[in-house]
Amino acid sequence: MLKKATPVLALVLLPVGALHAQGLRNSLSSLFTFGDCGEPLCLDGSISAANGHGDHFLPAAASGNSAIISFLADAVGQSVSRVPLSATSSGATFAIVNGLPVRTSTSAGPIFAERAQTLGRGRFFIGANVNGLSYTTLNGTPTDNLGLTFIHEDVDNAGTLGDPQFENDVIAVQLQLDVNVLVTSVFATYGLTDFVDLSVAVPFVRTRVRGASEAQISPFGPNALHFFGGDPSSPVLRAATSLEGSATGIGDVAGRLKVNVVQTRQFGAAIITDVRFPTGDEAELLGSGAFSGRAVGIVSAQFGSFSPHLNGGYLVRTGDLQNDAILATVGFDNLMTPWATLAFDFISEWQVGDNRITLPGNAIYDVPFQRELQTSQVSNMRQNLVAASGGVKFSLREGTVLVTNVLLPVTDAGLLPDFVWTTGLELVF
Repeated sequence: MLKKATPVLALVLLPVGALHAQGLRNSLSSLFTFGDCGEPLCLDGSISAANGHGDHFLPAAASGNSAIISFLADAVGQSVSRVPLSATSSGATFAIVNGLPVRTSTSAGPIFAERAQTLGRGRFFIGANVNGLSYTTLNGTPTDNLGLTFIHEDVDNAGTLGDPQFENDVIAVQLQLDVNVLVTSVFATYGLTDFVDLSVAVPFVRTRVRGASEAQISPFGPNALHFFGGDPSSPVLRAATSLEGSATGIGDVAGRLKVNVVQTRQFGAAIITDVRFPTGDEAELLGSGAFSGRAVGIVSAQFGSFSPHLNGGYLVRTGDLQNDAILATVGFDNLMTPWATLAFDFISEWQVGDNRITLPGNAIYDVPFQRELQTSQVSNMRQNLVAASGGVKFSLREGTVLVTNVLLPVTDAGLLPDFVWTTGLELVF
């Protein structure tokens, strides 16, 4: 009994150490690796049995089904880089008119959106905030219950799946994935002139990944040719594995330039350019791994203590599997009391072009009868993101502002948390 259990235990109790040697991104593939051959969907038992079926799922994994693994890794990396940075200005802003400072805003301003007003010549804005989130859904599917089905390769490349009969064998994988991210951003803005601000933001990211998966081979015929362990007379058709790892480091650093082009007492317009450098380690899921840049037009108004604003622009991403996006944000900030500002925004990102990475479609079998098999519970969808952001800025003494905010996703696209919490401190002087 113990001898029969030993190979099963070896398959189930896989080591999860040395994740940092391969990086968190590559470690995700270990959730699809059962046994000791070191490749996703390689079947140690069939190799040991020398029946020639130990690597029949590898070509399938390397082609269409590898998109599942890449999709998961890219979703984590891109989602980390999408955690919003603070607005470039905060607190009351001023312009010098006839040698005297004149207020151009009364409230403490928005939290993640931008207003047209600039800080004013020679003024500094520095701050830091912490964003915390735990991802719970991937394109609307709960990350703790991801069902994936891997199909057999077409061994004779005839384009007819199901002949020979063992091509009907499948591996069903039930995956649980838990990704938590903590982003601490330090940012600073300096007023070069009354109408031009220059700012930089440096995020420090901690990404923690935990996962577990269980695989079940479903033989189509009476005899099992594909198995994780054992032998043809007593095959092991079920296996499990897990991983746990974390990484900490600098994320994607941003540089921003804001130019105010029109400013009156009630109306303002500005342009901001924002570049994000791929300083975050993509292999450790600390950044997107690619340069991105955006240009955004800003319109804002002021009606007493109520200040609406509208941002619209274009985001360019240089990653091979990353789409450009059209950006749109609308919201307001309202000075409720001399020491408290309410800020609310709808923040959106609309994908440009077709998805550059897609999950494999359903498998079509021709033999022994025609049928269609769903390969993934995760649906393909355009990565159009909409989130509602609401928070309060508390103006403390000596220009210090305390920030609290909650961001709630509205759409299902991408890897999403239930919410993102933010807290921070800002100082204007």
